[in-house]
Order: sequence, then structure tokens, then C-alpha cells
Amino acid sequence: MKYENEMKIEFSSKSQNESFARVVIASFAAQLDPTLEELSDIKTAVSEAVTNAIIHGYEEYDGQVYMYCKITDNKVYIEIKDFGKGIGDIDKAREPLFTSKPELERSGMGFTVMETFMDEVEVESKVGVGSKIIMRKKLESLEKL
Repeated sequence: MKYENEMKIEFSSKSQNESFARVVIASFAAQLDPTLEELSDIKTAVSEAVTNAIIHGYEEYDGQVYMYCKITDNKVYIEIKDFGKGIGDIDKAREPLFTSKPELERSGMGFTVMETFMDEVEVESKVGVGSKIIMRKKLESLEKL
């Protein structure tokens, strides 16, 4: 049996909404009865992507963060998008321990964390236009459906 579902949500680029995004993605993915580990992996990756959009994409001005999630076959597809300042050097930004905000005591591990917990992570960005993080994860728990 093939299971499909999708959702879209947008919210203000306020740091308080990072935990909101975690709850939303957990609630959406819970319908699939994932393992606690799978659910934790997805929540952590979404948290990192949303935090990047808020802190790096919009910096000190307000904007909107967009989250889209689709479940199809045995995969969860997640997009986190902002229309902030964009990433000048994606390869550099993906390097472990690189941060453009050392004064905020950022670890520079956001993309590394996303790549650790998800099967695939793609980054699309254009300076002055914004960024989109695309993540995919195959859920073994979906094999049961």
C-alpha cells in the first residue's frame, strides 16, 4: 500500500518558532508511527534548518520561514525555505565548525547535524534572494504500511 500526505506552513522568523517547527514536524510524522529515533532525527534536522533560516537568513530583521513536508512511498521529504540574505559560499557553509556568527557562540555544525540525521540534504541558495534546504529520510517504519 502506498501512503501519501503533505503539509505546508509558514511562520515568523522568531527564535521561539524553532520549537514550534519541531512540534509541527513531529505531529505530522507521527501519523506514520516512526520509531522514537526516526522522529528525533527528523525533529533535530528541522530544528537546525529553521534555526539557520532565522539566525543567518534573516539576521536582525523579520521575515517568514516556510516549511513543506511530503510523505510518499517510504520517504519523508522536507523543505525549509527563507527569503533572507542567502548563502554566499554553500560549500564553505557546509564545512563542519564553520560559522558566520562566532560572536553568537554558534557551533558551525548545523549542516553536519542535518546530514548526520537525514539520508539526503540539498542546499539551494542565492545571495539576496534566500535559501532552501531540502532533506529526505527513508523511514523503516513505513515499510509496515
